[in-house]
Amino acid sequence: MSVQSALRVDRLAGVSRMRGRLRSRVHVMYLRHIPFAGRVLPLSARARTGRVVGAFCLVQALAGCFVDTEKPELKLEVPDRYRLAQGAVEAAPPALDWWRGFRSGELTALVEEAQTANFDIAVAIANILQADAQVRTAGAALLPDASGGGSITRSRASSGGTGSGGKGPSIAPDRTSYQVVGNASYILDFWGQNRAALLAADENAVAKRYAREVVVLTTMSDVANAYFQVLAAQDRLRVARDDVAAASRILTLIKERMTVGTASSLEVSQQEALVATQRASIPPLEITLRQNEATLALLMGRAPEHFSIKGGTLDTLTAPRVTPGLPSELLNQRPDIRQAEAELRSTNHSVESARAAFFPSIQLTSQAGFQSLALASLFGTPAFFYSAAARVTQPIFDGGLKLGGLELAQGQQVAALQTYRKSVISAFTDVENALVSLQQQTTRERLQADVVKSSREAFSISETRLREGTLDLVTLLNTQQTLFQAQDTLIQVRLARFLGFVSLFQALGGGWPPHIKGERPA
Repeated sequence: MSVQSALRVDRLAGVSRMRGRLRSRVHVMYLRHIPFAGRVLPLSARARTGRVVGAFCLVQALAGCFVDTEKPELKLEVPDRYRLAQGAVEAAPPALDWWRGFRSGELTALVEEAQTANFDIAVAIANILQADAQVRTAGAALLPDASGGGSITRSRASSGGTGSGGKGPSIAPDRTSYQVVGNASYILDFWGQNRAALLAADENAVAKRYAREVVVLTTMSDVANAYFQVLAAQDRLRVARDDVAAASRILTLIKERMTVGTASSLEVSQQEALVATQRASIPPLEITLRQNEATLALLMGRAPEHFSIKGGTLDTLTAPRVTPGLPSELLNQRPDIRQAEAELRSTNHSVESARAAFFPSIQLTSQAGFQSLALASLFGTPAFFYSAAARVTQPIFDGGLKLGGLELAQGQQVAALQTYRKSVISAFTDVENALVSLQQQTTRERLQADVVKSSREAFSISETRLREGTLDLVTLLNTQQTLFQAQDTLIQVRLARFLGFVSLFQALGGGWPPHIKGERPA
């Protein structure tokens, strides 16, 4: 199994384990009959406890039945096919390790290193840990709160009065009291408020996992783009230096002609200006090269001073094969769409929780333990005590606090809905734009290669005629400039084509994302 496949399987397993754990929290029965200090309660107490537990089970079964769970309509516009998809529509998704399609070992090594060393990915993982902690916090409200403790109290009453027989004040004896007590409280989630809050946190944790996938895909695309920028800068530098050498060679020929009187100082100055112009084009290319190397170092989580790459040329890269498939498949392929979908589900549950806050809250509390003046008889039957209480609280007036919370949750729900719809339409737009760019840049590269070929032939003929003394120097100057510009433009067009491949892979989600079994629809 490749490194990428192992990482993707590990992420899928983590999501599945998290969701299974959450479902078990929601559906488990939280109250059980627990004897105090190993002592079984009398039959009547056990019968009362059984009735209470049965009532709790019935209440839990009815939880959420009184909450309106209406959800907004998605109203998505999904096209049948992409406008620029040519030929039969293939359902083959991009490979998970799509960067290997360029057949560059150095690029593959950089992308795989970035997946484990990138700081943004590390932050996204930390966000997942925070979201999991929030799930645990939200799930605690569905469980009873129990605590226990013990105390030893030593006291003496005041002896300010006089003793019997008028013999003076007597000293009151010391009293020692021992107590072991257990407290338990539980808020019945009769209206499903806490359960909805847990499900909202659950979906938020899922969204954070898809957010990590978005960061991973963006990082891999950034690495590929920066690497291609480095290769293009190296190609342009080689061409620029070759152009300087060619222009200098022509300058030497013109100076030789001037010495024999067949060229003027004006022609020499014009060629010198061309040589200087070509030399001046080198520093900006060096800037581009060094800055993109520094960008790659940052993506690798390393200092630029301790990072270097070999590079090479764009000519050695292979154009990978990629098919866009059907637009409807994009809803599962793009991690940002899956993230927006999970966030929408989270807001749906938040609205349910905020609406349930208007209903009464029911809290059960109990206390039981042992209290005695003698440690030896602390756990005897006479020392046992208990108390149980039920409290119902109905909100009457809170200054609009709960109404504001509901309206806030509803506003977040609408915002999440529009964000989800925009992410879907943006995904279709990204694919169309990438297809347009890739198609046109491929055509442009082929045409520009013809321009370079013709310009190189024209320059070669011009240089030969210059040596023979039968060429106008103005024509030679024009052929040089045309060739130099055509060569540089060809490299930039080739770069744009490879960047178009990366954009298409990114627009398609970089391969099929993991499908979470049993995931609820938005």
